[in-house]
Amino acid sequence: MTMATQRIGRSIVKLRGVVPENAFTAGILGSERIGSGVVIDSEGLILTIGYLITEATDVWLTVNHGRLVAGHALAYDQVTGFGLVLPLEKLDVPPLELGSSADIGVGDTARVFSCPELAKHQTVKVVARREFAGAWEYLLEGAIFTAPAHSHWSGSALIDEDGRLVGLGSLLVRETLAGEDTNANMFVPIDELKPILADLKTGGRARRPPRPWLGVYAVEVTGRIYVTGVAEGSPAQAADLREGDLISQVGDQEVATLPEFYRKLWALGSAGVVVPLTLVRSGSSLRLMPRSVDRNDLLKRPQPN
Repeated sequence: MTMATQRIGRSIVKLRGVVPENAFTAGILGSERIGSGVVIDSEGLILTIGYLITEATDVWLTVNHGRLVAGHALAYDQVTGFGLVLPLEKLDVPPLELGSSADIGVGDTARVFSCPELAKHQTVKVVARREFAGAWEYLLEGAIFTAPAHSHWSGSALIDEDGRLVGLGSLLVRETLAGEDTNANMFVPIDELKPILADLKTGGRARRPPRPWLGVYAVEVTGRIYVTGVAEGSPAQAADLREGDLISQVGDQEVATLPEFYRKLWALGSAGVVVPLTLVRSGSSLRLMPRSVDRNDLLKRPQPN
């Protein structure tokens, strides 16, 4: 192992988030979440993937091969998926330099680092750069897809050939490579962090209007959007959206893909706007008018220690 590799490994910490059993996200994401975080400045600020710390009342960081340090969940950005953790003690860990995710493309080689306690680092190739639409009202431009898949992707660091951080691990996905389906990882590009980092550090959220959120889980199948579930206590549940409903229009505009659905939903205004939806259920068309909310208003907020 080279000195550069050892230094990068020291900058990756193990992260454990503890979430109340009655938290809004506990049923989906669990009440204990384990992954990695990356130290990104000289004060020890840690970048991680937000779902690890959403509604966490306790955050524990493992650094330097076993030292346990408490942390505070400082910020979670719903749009990008990034989260920030503030350690409550000095870490004495070198920060990683932020690179440019715009400079890494298909075919490039990179390395994936998780906390060394979870898994060894590995060399990967970038196999795709494209938008990613998640079933949970999430859309990411220019997502980075790499293979082979790393076994501990949550909050892992994607490192370019110059040793800089260019992406943060979010998901395990399936990609088609050379005609065969294979496991891969999706990384959030680090360039998405740069415009909002100062806001997240000082105010806990980016200074942009909150997007309208319905609480719909949906999939796109052959040019149609089907509801696969609704979040408990969400506007979608209150408006009686159901599993199996086909969403055909937002307002008076037809939608055939998840990105279309999300963009037309968000174009209606900020959180609180009424969302006219045309659905097909059991062969019949119906119109529902859920009033959207700011998703953050439904989440438990961690208290500063």
